[in-house]
Amino acid sequence: MQALWNIAVNAFMELVRQPVFLLLMTSSALFEIFLAVPYYFAFGDEPKLVKNSALAVALLSGLAGSVLSASASVARELRTGTALAVLSKPVGKTRFLLAKYLGLAAALTVLTYVNVVAALVAGRMAFDAYGETDVRALGIFAGAVVAAYLYGGFANYFLRRPFVSHTIGALIPLVTLAAVLIGEFSPHAPSLYEQAAYDWRILPAGLLILFALWLLAAVALACSTRLEMIPTLAVCTGVFLLGLVADYLYSRMGGTLEGGPWWATTLYTLLPNWQLFWLGDLLETGRGSFHWGYVGKALAYTVGFVGALLAVAAALFEDRELS
Repeated sequence: MQALWNIAVNAFMELVRQPVFLLLMTSSALFEIFLAVPYYFAFGDEPKLVKNSALAVALLSGLAGSVLSASASVARELRTGTALAVLSKPVGKTRFLLAKYLGLAAALTVLTYVNVVAALVAGRMAFDAYGETDVRALGIFAGAVVAAYLYGGFANYFLRRPFVSHTIGALIPLVTLAAVLIGEFSPHAPSLYEQAAYDWRILPAGLLILFALWLLAAVALACSTRLEMIPTLAVCTGVFLLGLVADYLYSRMGGTLEGGPWWATTLYTLLPNWQLFWLGDLLETGRGSFHWGYVGKALAYTVGFVGALLAVAAALFEDRELS
């Protein structure tokens, strides 16, 4: 277990030190905040549009992050020979892959947390045609991001510490503090009829997006045992797009709620259904209640799927020649 923990921590630290990881995190979070700035004239549906768009940005940035992180953590180490140095010690290939996945999942959790906090702030800043842009909230959140970068530059220049990892470490508490300050000291009214407030349904929606990203990370990890970054991105994008229309494809193959042909049911079972992880419909239908039991079922679905994908990855990696 000590070797598993050490490899997982090293994999996590290696990923959060990648400049592209910091760029992806800050650009996606700031873009989510930007979504609440323009005037849309969407006939009163502007808040719903902003919330759904912010969650979609979090999902797509996580897709890119999972592919880039898996390729950097596994494919590059196999190509450069670093993995051989680790596996020459009493560490099995299965344990090596499991540790890499745990580090990758932890990095995606950090990325998703920052994006979900930004989605919460963007949902609170959203306004309809009768409102106006919450400039104060925009300044507070942007100031938190700038402060994190200034701290990373200070730690790098004066303390000789890694810039990227220290900036990410500062972003997490600073964006959280910014969200608290915006909620307490930015009394913004998005319209003439509604007071600004956080829509806490974004939290379970973001948690389900995190589960989807964990599943995508397992797909990317399995591909990275044999493929480089561009083919891995192509495969993950194909799996993602097919999973979005899994219900439609199953119905076209003759499947119904009661069942269907065995081959259609098998393909439908093997293909991840990303619609199970999307709560945009709940955000569209007002402030209805949400059952956390669904999150538990989605977590069980994710654990089972990830376990199967890691088994496939271990089988692909077992006979891979290392040099």
